[in-house]
Amino acid sequence: MSAQTTDTRRPQQDDYRPDTAVGFIANYADTRVGLSPLVKEFGRKIFPDHWSFMFGEVALYSFIILLVSGTFLALWFDPTMVSQEYTGSYVPMQGVEMSGAYASSLHISFDITGGLFLRQLHHWSALLFVVAICVHMMRVFFTGAFRRPRELNWVVGALLFVMAMAAGFTGYSLPDDVLSGNGLRIADGMAKSIPVVGTYISMMLFGGEFPGHVVIPRLYILHVFLIPGVILGLIVVHLFMVVTHKHTQYPGPGRTEDNVVGFPVGPVYAAKAGGFFFIVLGFLSALAGMVQINALWNYGPYDPSPVQAGTQPDWYILFGDGALRLFPGTWPWNWEWNLFGLVTIPLAVFIPLMIMGALIGAIFAYPFLERWISGDSREHHVLDRPRNAPTRTGLGAAAVVFYSVMMVAATGDLIATHFHLSLNDVIYALRTLWIVGPIITFLIVKRICLSLQRKDREIALHGRETGRVQQLPHGEFVEVHEPLSPYAQYRLVSFEAPTPQAPRRNAKGRISGPEKLRSRLTRFFYEDRVAPVTPAELEAAHQEHQEDLGSLDAGHNTSDREIGS
Repeated sequence: MSAQTTDTRRPQQDDYRPDTAVGFIANYADTRVGLSPLVKEFGRKIFPDHWSFMFGEVALYSFIILLVSGTFLALWFDPTMVSQEYTGSYVPMQGVEMSGAYASSLHISFDITGGLFLRQLHHWSALLFVVAICVHMMRVFFTGAFRRPRELNWVVGALLFVMAMAAGFTGYSLPDDVLSGNGLRIADGMAKSIPVVGTYISMMLFGGEFPGHVVIPRLYILHVFLIPGVILGLIVVHLFMVVTHKHTQYPGPGRTEDNVVGFPVGPVYAAKAGGFFFIVLGFLSALAGMVQINALWNYGPYDPSPVQAGTQPDWYILFGDGALRLFPGTWPWNWEWNLFGLVTIPLAVFIPLMIMGALIGAIFAYPFLERWISGDSREHHVLDRPRNAPTRTGLGAAAVVFYSVMMVAATGDLIATHFHLSLNDVIYALRTLWIVGPIITFLIVKRICLSLQRKDREIALHGRETGRVQQLPHGEFVEVHEPLSPYAQYRLVSFEAPTPQAPRRNAKGRISGPEKLRSRLTRFFYEDRVAPVTPAELEAAHQEHQEDLGSLDAGHNTSDREIGS
């Protein structure tokens, strides 16, 4: 007997024959890769429709433009420090000895069709990329979106900020002009100020003493290969965490983790995002075509002897230059430590470097610090209004002022020359502001937040002022208030105001030193507070409002009778 085999399998997707080529390709890919469940799941994800969420999108779109424009530039750029005589079309530089990197930068700018436009598009995209990351991180910080379960996503965002600065620094150092060479010289000095390992870091980067002959090729590898790969990986991780943790949203009636108010990715949000990408591209293209930036032919090839006045690094590196200018280089005592005759530490450079590192480290650590201080381990998916977290808002504003003063200090020489001021007076004023400014900012911003909370409390209890004044039957004049809508009222009362916590004893019945510190910090964070309006207070205010309306109606009726008589 011969065995007969039959194919009892169920119909597969390959049995489907689409009518269009696009449908055939999509079906073919799906049967081999199986992405349709993932696409369907992601396509149903709801994104909140609020303007403040767009800054993350701006950063993403700027990075895409950076990759495309950078790929074009990489095809023409020659990352070599070998000296050659310039023979290109830019006449003022003809016959000048320069490195191959600088010569290729001039070649891209003057001899390649669209080269200057793409150079400027790449530079403007880099600036906007870092701006968008900074503003996005400030939105996350001031609204408390970094709280559990999103602490690690905040760390990923902080890493993106650091890598974006690294990408920018390695990028504008590549042309090997006077501006980039001076920036590398400062970076070399800061690296060498690090005890023990600083010299080795400098030698590894420059291949010997500055300027060396390998720094441009090594920066090129970092800029076009390593750093973009890290940034791309961090973006993927960041978006994966956003999808996994679900999006945060602003408070409103019924807005919870499972009730997100917004639009699904497909087709609404995808169409809006696509249009927004072209808006960003158009904006950057207009800047690249009409606003000149980094005119490196004005600087000339790098020469260690001259330093041109008025040259500044990109804005996100200004804080490093400004910290060096703000810190005094001389003092009544020596600003260099010689440890055992083996290691010399130039404190005038090393301490500003540590201040910059401490600022960046505080950015990474803050979510975990606030969680430890508050003792709040719950998940948070609804955002805070900045006024409802006055201490956090004050600290954030103080940090912004601290960072901004360092940025302004990097342009201290320009301020002095343009406004005909003494350079020393400008630096002394900025040093004072560097110390006093964050403290004053913290106190003022915190007071403003508390005042806004008190105003919100008054509006929630008594309603919105209408500007109409009426007279009661007994002669009193009162202003008429209108009750708030449920959404407006919920927005004013739906927040928590934690109270300071007493130190907790451990298992041995003792209060540890860290616990005492935590208790003191809770007083610093939560001692000044405005309690949210309770349901009982709302009910009492509602009854009082009804009584006032009754009095006003009685007054109207009395007036009508008097007029009729």
